[in-house]
Amino acid sequence: MGKRSRQRQKNQNAGRDNRDTAGWGAGYADIIKENKLFENYYKELGLVPEGEFEQFMEAMREPLPATIRITGYKSHAKEILHCLKEKYFKDIQELEIDGQKIEAPQPLSWYPDEQAWHTNMSRKIIRKSPLLEKFHQFLVSETESGNISRQEAVSMIPPLLLKIEPHHKILDMCAAPGSKTAQLIEMLHADMDVPFPEGFVIANDVDNKRCYLLVHQAKRLNSPCIMVVNHDASCIPTLEINSNGKKDVLFYDRILCDVPCSGDGTMRKNIDVWKKWTTSNSLHLHGLQLRIAVRGVEQLAVGGRMVYSTCSLNPIEDEAVIAALLEKSEGALELADCSADLPGLKWMPGVTSWKLMTKEGQWYTDWSEVPSSRHTQIRPTMFPQKDSEKLASFHLERCMRILPHHQNTGGFFVAVLVKKAPMPWNKRYPKLRKDSKLSSSAAQTSSSKEAPSPGDTPHLPPEGSTEKVERNSQEEKVDKEADETPEGASVGQDAGAKPEGMCGPPPSKKMRLFGYKEDPFVFLSDDDPVFTTIQSFYDLSPDFPKLNVLTRTHEGKKRNLYMVSKELRNVLLNNSERMKVINTGVKVWSRNSEGEEFGCAFRLAQEGIYTLQPYIRSRIIRVSVEDIKVLLTQENPYLSKLEDEAHAQAQKIGMGSIVLKYIPNPNNPGEPQCPIQLCGWRGKTSIRAFVPRNERFHYLRMLGVEVFRDKQGLGQKRSDGEKDGKEEAEDAAEKDEEQEEERAADKEVDLENGNENGSSESKTDCGDKETSS
Repeated sequence: MGKRSRQRQKNQNAGRDNRDTAGWGAGYADIIKENKLFENYYKELGLVPEGEFEQFMEAMREPLPATIRITGYKSHAKEILHCLKEKYFKDIQELEIDGQKIEAPQPLSWYPDEQAWHTNMSRKIIRKSPLLEKFHQFLVSETESGNISRQEAVSMIPPLLLKIEPHHKILDMCAAPGSKTAQLIEMLHADMDVPFPEGFVIANDVDNKRCYLLVHQAKRLNSPCIMVVNHDASCIPTLEINSNGKKDVLFYDRILCDVPCSGDGTMRKNIDVWKKWTTSNSLHLHGLQLRIAVRGVEQLAVGGRMVYSTCSLNPIEDEAVIAALLEKSEGALELADCSADLPGLKWMPGVTSWKLMTKEGQWYTDWSEVPSSRHTQIRPTMFPQKDSEKLASFHLERCMRILPHHQNTGGFFVAVLVKKAPMPWNKRYPKLRKDSKLSSSAAQTSSSKEAPSPGDTPHLPPEGSTEKVERNSQEEKVDKEADETPEGASVGQDAGAKPEGMCGPPPSKKMRLFGYKEDPFVFLSDDDPVFTTIQSFYDLSPDFPKLNVLTRTHEGKKRNLYMVSKELRNVLLNNSERMKVINTGVKVWSRNSEGEEFGCAFRLAQEGIYTLQPYIRSRIIRVSVEDIKVLLTQENPYLSKLEDEAHAQAQKIGMGSIVLKYIPNPNNPGEPQCPIQLCGWRGKTSIRAFVPRNERFHYLRMLGVEVFRDKQGLGQKRSDGEKDGKEEAEDAAEKDEEQEEERAADKEVDLENGNENGSSESKTDCGDKETSS
């Protein structure tokens, strides 16, 4: 390296150090948190109450405080909450960092059961301060384990307003990065004793790479009821399900429509929005937002709820879209009154009048004022409804706008729509069996004889718009087949071309595919020889749903087995040529070649243990708190290290994969009061737990064991300056390194047991754990 290069590198490193020691926003020194166009626009619109505009702007310039949410459906939620309140929150209160006094975190008053908390610290302070290192390690580790999520407060609102129940079929139209999707999954699994809820979540995103971030978020929750798909939300295909031998259209009970937006409500964390913001952003996005919302309500069941949300404060992206949607629905939709649903949340009612401004500062109050030269940019649906009677019937005041200065949050907009009748532009009804017992997602309503299929006719483009027809040839073919099918006949001819229980990736000739080609999803047949040894080795109960087990290969040895719910299996088998599935299912078994000599070639996977364990009737060892401590802190302890009861059970079990089960004792409140189930391996003279590193730390914390790791010498994190102050990159680096260590540990375990293939789980993209709303 020459002298000049060394000097350049030295200067760059010095710059990084300066940014790291600076306050919030370091690394963005060239971005000044000022935008006169923004201030003029929102002052003129009057969205902020009189006398509060300065407070509003001051709040926008302040860093966004960190918020965390505890994964509510997990039985460990109470233990996590106890650990936070009694240890970590007490350790950090009264600290002073850079002249700022750290206050004790407080629960969000409007989030149920104290499962969401906010602090007065930015994420940067938590990550950088040595005094908060233990707390930061706790957050990173528990986030990776799926026990908490670092998520912006206002981002938690839409799933709460959907009012999810375990039997609901849910569509998340624009799901990445996945924080809201995780909430939806949690709500489905409200009852931990039911391993397979009737409902499911289909999480979609148009960006193929962001879909893998979505997969990473969803996988933390180990649910068999989530499917990630990759489509343009404005023309997401209509899906079909098999109901009593007949093809029915799949309608969703709940839809989350968190559309792409200009993001001016996120200025507190995305500070580059300050210099990029212009009114043109909203004008360009309005049409897309309306098309996505229209496609959403087309696929919504009558009686279902759709939440429309943005992290923008602009009425062009908010009330204008809702008003246009309500007008087109001709009474089929109505805004729900959610004023009492989240007590404690401060919000402003939706507005009924607004006007447009161009980036040059010119205002328009009505479509008639817009010159023809601007008709491609500005559309009639962007303006308020002129008819005062019709405007009043929309009840736009039921929309909710969250302003940053009211509760120290980001800016947000949310509206809840309820579908009262089929959409007026659906010209005919699907061939539904009237005598079959259909869920609300297949039969839209009992009062209406039949329900319209959103796939039957293309949705109407927004009035006067230049929307392109984006339905592909495959969807047209499905529609044509539906036209020609006599009522009561099965529409299953195309399914006959593939072997039963198999759904491969869609043919490229029929659908334009983007991104990577995915491995197929192949369900095991009823008599698959692979399953025979598994059934006998683990003594699975007769009601085990083995038809829900799938693998990701047509040929060769099956390396991993996954499980999905019965309803998702139905969706997969009937729509393989209609949708691009990125990921689904939870891993329940992994191949372990040496295990064959012990009776079974597949060992249990920790990811799926809570799904699988209710069906396993043998190879279970009851363990105590002290046993778990030994298993999680020692690499390969001898059987004699276990307490007498567990030792006696282990002696009676042959070598191979086992379940280590802890059942809480209500008479001993000092011990964890939630069940713990771990995968393990019974060796010749020893026993070990097959648990990923972060989950080990999680269980040890619950047992009161200190698991703080000194940063030095472990190579756990990159140097502070390496990421130029960008939070998501630092988090990704931490996660990558932790995953590498975890994979190395898993590989060591697999090799010890003869599995030379290692894990077939590919490394997924990762990023900011906190949603960008």
